[in-house]
Amino acid sequence: MSSFRTITLPGDGLRLVADAIGDQDAPPILFLHGGGQSRHSWRNAARRVAGAGYLGITIDMRGHGDSDWAPDGAYGLEIMASDLCHVLRALDRPAGLVGASRGGQVALVAAAAESARTRLVLLADVGPHIDRQGVAPIRDFMERSMRGFDSVEAAAQALDGLPGRRRAVDADTLIRALRHGMDGKLYWRWDPRTALPGFLDADGETALMERAASAVHCPVLLVRAEHSDVLTDEGVKAFRRLTPQLRVAMAPGVGHMFTNDQNDAFALPLLDLLGGED
Repeated sequence: MSSFRTITLPGDGLRLVADAIGDQDAPPILFLHGGGQSRHSWRNAARRVAGAGYLGITIDMRGHGDSDWAPDGAYGLEIMASDLCHVLRALDRPAGLVGASRGGQVALVAAAAESARTRLVLLADVGPHIDRQGVAPIRDFMERSMRGFDSVEAAAQALDGLPGRRRAVDADTLIRALRHGMDGKLYWRWDPRTALPGFLDADGETALMERAASAVHCPVLLVRAEHSDVLTDEGVKAFRRLTPQLRVAMAPGVGHMFTNDQNDAFALPLLDLLGGED
């Protein structure tokens, strides 16, 4: 098995950092993390698809991880999808798109815009219609995180308080997800401006997602998290009406993904979908 290599990719006016693993000439699978996560959340999944004969590429979205922060503070869904469109255009062959939460929204919008360059889309616990009550704790967590933390333990406690978590956070693993601010506090490794109300469930995003869901023609797989309130059964039914080719699977035993989580539970249905393509 080859090792990960760090690469840079062109976004919409800024630089995106990614890790690639697998045969450089193999069909690419691009992994997009959720809001507040980084490319490392898909590391194990990328290793799996590389072992299955694909090129796995995990991408830090703008304002996250090692990618550039938006100089103008733009973190809306449309501009983040434009980043992914730039990446797809830079590749020399169609790619599969895998996105968790915010990354799933980005993947669906980009897939609709670049249909000739997209082979498939997998969405981890997100769809065009998300439950506002279910997403409220996520929004609150990100907004509270803008104030920083006095210790790693305090950051771990904030994560432990999120709904759907099935195990306590290991404070020792959080170091890589945190950075030191000029004020001496600890902050997550994402631009705090991504948590501003205008970029979280912003007005117009539902309509944008509906248009994308209606326009996408490639295979689409939605993997729901068993212990998540972000998607409702009615929301999934509405998704099916917009995207007739939609397939739905369940990731058992997990909740919605957050900072420092691994998205491994969503990878197995992806391998099934890839196998069905061959």
